[in-house]
Amino acid sequence: MTSNFNYSIAANVLRDGGIVAYPTEAVFGLGCNPHDPNALKALLTLKQRSPALGLIVIGASIDAVMPYLAKPSDIVIKKLHRSWPGPTTWIVEAQGLNDWVTGGRDTVAVRVPDHPVCQGLCRAFGDVVVSTSANVSGRPPALNRLQLRAQFPTGIHHIMGGQLGDAANPSQIIDCRTDRVLRQS
Repeated sequence: MTSNFNYSIAANVLRDGGIVAYPTEAVFGLGCNPHDPNALKALLTLKQRSPALGLIVIGASIDAVMPYLAKPSDIVIKKLHRSWPGPTTWIVEAQGLNDWVTGGRDTVAVRVPDHPVCQGLCRAFGDVVVSTSANVSGRPPALNRLQLRAQFPTGIHHIMGGQLGDAANPSQIIDCRTDRVLRQS
């Protein structure tokens, strides 16, 4: 496990099917290539998370996530523009993503973060990245590298440098179709 800001190393780890840990606005995140079934399985196994729960994907911009949204209406696009980049994850109708990302549903949780490391990772990878909190399911998310390594002594292929943002909690999650808040920030 290494720690630095070299985005090309992290992007190559993702391309090779590995798992990357990185700081987000509030907690450490774990990411993998959303198009690699083996990487998705490894991430879910590492977290001890059910595939039925689905995963969040992050992108560097609205344009980066658009290919994975199934015909978003003008209303949906306006909601995204008003809240991104930022700490809002939207549940939107999906296309072109693995069932392990969507949890087998026709929707996906998607976000454009306002954190330089997340942004840099997505840009270097050139696509969206799975982003889930760095914790074994049911345990608190890692807030520093010590907690990260305590929960995951193995299984993470690269740890990116950088500091957490100043958010107190992970992003809020809102269903874009109903505006129902599924998780408060």
